[in-house]
Amino acid sequence: MKTEEVIVDGTDQQIALSQANLPVIDIAALSDDTDDAAREVGRQLGEAARTSGFFYITGHGVPQDLIDELFAASRAFHEKPRSYKMRYWSGFTSNHRGYVPFEENGFDFPARINFNEAFDLSWEAPADHPDYLAKWRMTGPNVWPDIPGWQEVVARYYDAVFEVGLRLLDSLAMELEIDPASLRQYITCPTSQLRLLRYIENDLPKSKDLVGIDAHSDFECFTILLQGGPGLQVMNSEDYWVEAPPIPGCFIVNIGDIFETWSGGQFKSTQHRVVNTGRERYSFPLFFGLDYHAVVEPLPGYDTPEACEKYPPIKAGDHLMRMSVKAFRYMNESLENGDIKLDVEVPENNPFKRVANVIDETMKA
Repeated sequence: MKTEEVIVDGTDQQIALSQANLPVIDIAALSDDTDDAAREVGRQLGEAARTSGFFYITGHGVPQDLIDELFAASRAFHEKPRSYKMRYWSGFTSNHRGYVPFEENGFDFPARINFNEAFDLSWEAPADHPDYLAKWRMTGPNVWPDIPGWQEVVARYYDAVFEVGLRLLDSLAMELEIDPASLRQYITCPTSQLRLLRYIENDLPKSKDLVGIDAHSDFECFTILLQGGPGLQVMNSEDYWVEAPPIPGCFIVNIGDIFETWSGGQFKSTQHRVVNTGRERYSFPLFFGLDYHAVVEPLPGYDTPEACEKYPPIKAGDHLMRMSVKAFRYMNESLENGDIKLDVEVPENNPFKRVANVIDETMKA
C-alpha cells in the first residue's frame, strides 16, 4: 500500500497501518464485557510483549480533539521565549516538575547532545504528601505555566491516557495469570510521568553524539507514546533497529523494566532511540509507573531461581532515580554534591540494556 502522506503539526509524515514494522493491536474489547474478545486482546498483547516489547494500539478511546488540543498546548509552551520557560525549570523543584532545557539531557553536554526539550509533569500528589515532605524525588504537586486553559487540557489528556494504562495493566496481568488487583495495589500515588517533548530543529547530522534521545529502555511498567513525526527507532524481536513512525489513530506502547522484572524476563523491556532528523518534532510519552516504594521482583510463577538472581528486589522509585540521575545533568550534579542521596548504587549501564545485532555506521559508539 502506498504511504499515506498525512500531515501532523504542519510538517511530519505518518504511515498506513499496513506498513507497520511492529504489531498493531485493537484494544477496544478491553472496554467491553466480552470475555473472549478481551482474552484475545490479552493474548496479542502478551505475544508482542514477549517478542519485540513494542506495539501499536488502536481502539484506545482517547478522542482526537483532545489529542489535537494537547499538541496545541505543547506548542503554546515551547514557542515561548526561553526566559519564560526557564521560570518553570525543573531544577527549581525537589520532585522533577517543569521545564527541562536541552542542555540538561544527560550529564556530558556539550560533548553529546540530545536535541530535545521537555515540560515534565506527573501524578498530582498534594503538597502535604509524606514523600514530598521527605523530598523523595518524583512525588508531589505539579507546576503549571500561566497559559490560559493549559492546565485543564494537559490534565484531561493525562487522565485519559492513564486510564488506557490501567486497562493495559489489567490485561497484561491476566495474560500472565496474575490477579490484576495484586498489581493495582501498587498504584495509589504513582511516579507516572508525562513528558511534553519538543525535538529541536537543527542542521547537524545524526551520529552517536548528536541524537534526539539516546538508546535506552524505559524504567516503568510500560510507556504509552503519542508522536507527531518520524525519528523513533526500536529493537524488534531479532534485536535489529526498525523504524516506528506515527500511524493515524494509534499510540505506540513499549514494555518497561518493571514488567520485564515481574515476568521473570518473559516480557522484554526494549531499547529504543530517537535519531536526530534535524526537524522539529513533538511527542508525548506517558510512563506508566508504580508508587515510589513499591518493591518490584518476579511475580509468583515467574520467580525461578534464575529470574530471582537476575532481578533482585528493588523499589520502583529507586530504580527510576538511579536511572534518572544519569539522564538529567542537574540531578547528576545534585548527586555528586550530596543534595540527592540514594539507597541504591547507580550502575554504569541500565541492567535491562540490549545490544543491536547491526550497528548503524553513523550511530556507532
